[in-house]
Parts: sequence; structure tokens; C-alpha cells
Amino acid sequence: MIVRKLRLRKGWSQDQLAELADVSVRTIQRIERGHTPSLETARALAAVFEVDVTTFTKEHRDMTRNENKRTATAADTRDEHLQPDEAEAIEYAKGIKDFFSGVISFVILAVVFFMIFGFDEPVLYVIFGGIALWVAVQGLVAFEIIRMPFQNMERKIAEKKLGRKL
Repeated sequence: MIVRKLRLRKGWSQDQLAELADVSVRTIQRIERGHTPSLETARALAAVFEVDVTTFTKEHRDMTRNENKRTATAADTRDEHLQPDEAEAIEYAKGIKDFFSGVISFVILAVVFFMIFGFDEPVLYVIFGGIALWVAVQGLVAFEIIRMPFQNMERKIAEKKLGRKL
């Protein structure tokens, strides 16, 4: 996960990092998922990121993970290496991505259905009007213009189950 954080800090894609470190994109993906890089790969990554090789060794990661466990809150249970604000930013970005995926799906479906059935089918206007309204609400929620009461429901349920604040 440290590789991903360093890569994103530099604003590089996995392809760019793989090219700079002279390794395959698949190797970068495996390392970002938690696999330990070989010494040669660790050296290449250390050179690219201008950090010490031990940053990518298993012992260093284990020490960092133990430190993070001591200071981590339950909000970062999905990924021990993320700070609460980073996890929140990632959730926000996922919401935005989901919104735009919905918009693209809506546009494609609307174009296809109107091309097939024509513009003189009133039922299509009703159906796609309803879907457009739903997509608009999803956009307002994704961009945090409006807040739904159930948005923090997962956290509240987990806090209730654990009997403590996260």
C-alpha cells in the first residue's frame, strides 16, 4: 500500500510507475495489493521514489503496520494504512465515480431506447424522466450538496455492535 500512496502523491498512473521503475504493470499491481517486492524491484522503486529500500521490505511494513494498529481508528478498518481523512476522501471519490457511471449508463440507455422506439412513445419519457430524477438526486448526494440520514448508517451500526465510538 505504501507504493500506492507514494505513486498517488507523485500523480503517476500504474503504467507510468512501471515504466519509470522498469517493471511490469502487473508487478506494481501485486505490490499495491500487499505482496512483498523482490529486492531488485524494491531497489528500482526506491530509486524512483527517492526513498530507502527498507521502505518496501516486509520487516519495515510489519513495523509500520503494528504502529498503525496502535493508532488506527476503526474508520480505517478497510485499509490499515489510510488515515481517516484519506479514507473519507476515497469514499467521496467513489461516490463521484459512481455518479458519473450512472450518468453515462443513463445517457447510453436513453439514446438506445429512443433510437429503437422513437420519440413518440410517452412511456419512455415517464421512465427516463424518473431515472433522470434519480440520477440527479444521486449527484446531489455524491457531491454532498444534500445529506441523507442513512449515509453514516454503517458507522452507527458498527459503533452500536462494538459498544464504542469508532
